[in-house]
Amino acid sequence: MADLTSSDFPIHWPVSTRWSDNDMFGHLNNAVYYALFDTAINAWIGTTCDIDPMEAPWLGVVAESGCRYLAELKFPDPLVVGISVTRLGKSSITYRLALFEEDGPVAAVGTWVHVYVDRENRRPIPIPTEVRSLVERALV
Repeated sequence: MADLTSSDFPIHWPVSTRWSDNDMFGHLNNAVYYALFDTAINAWIGTTCDIDPMEAPWLGVVAESGCRYLAELKFPDPLVVGISVTRLGKSSITYRLALFEEDGPVAAVGTWVHVYVDRENRRPIPIPTEVRSLVERALV
């Protein structure tokens, strides 16, 4: 994972940090990485597919997540989440993510699994067509 670069991620989504994201050690708190990953994935899907997550008849719920920290990041550095898709199943998507400063080395590598479920009964459903078409562009 340490040999990954920004070019290994087909999608680059800019994200912002806040003053309160730094912890007492002067760098981003670990939980912030997860929030930035979640924000980037959902913003990319929502804005590119013009989906209102509050109105869609389905949900992409997080079934698994993880993060490996390689270097410190801090507010107010402008950051980018690199997004790639490593597995595209019938109802789930597995992402490999990276967090880095623009043109900087990868500072964190994450994994994220979304399972698509019916909003009402919470049972798995096939990935919505518009989402599948989008994430296929990030398949590595």
